[in-house]
Amino acid sequence: MNKMKQKQEQRVRRIKRVRSKIVGTSERPRLAVFRSLKHISVQVIDDVSGKTLAAAHDKDLKESKATKVEKAHELGKLIAERAKANKIEAVVFDRRDKRFHGRIKAVAEGAREGGLVF
Repeated sequence: MNKMKQKQEQRVRRIKRVRSKIVGTSERPRLAVFRSLKHISVQVIDDVSGKTLAAAHDKDLKESKATKVEKAHELGKLIAERAKANKIEAVVFDRRDKRFHGRIKAVAEGAREGGLVF
């Protein structure tokens, strides 16, 4: 098995391990963060009904010369605002296979500033 395939399988296993412990309900949906090298996106998901209740992407933000971490912080505030519009106060944070630092942490801090509880 080549090295790239092995890394992909490890990543999928990490995501499955995290998702086995985190479930979003209608009372406390899941705040899922997806981070790529260039962009970051966030969704508030009700896993029981399988519906996305709110979503935000860094492309939704106004164009600025902000750093990726600053954009992630603003994205956290934006998703909190959109979740509040749908009467969502509390969420379960899903960082997928990423560590809780950098842009992932910035999204969490922005969402907390926006009023979400997790």
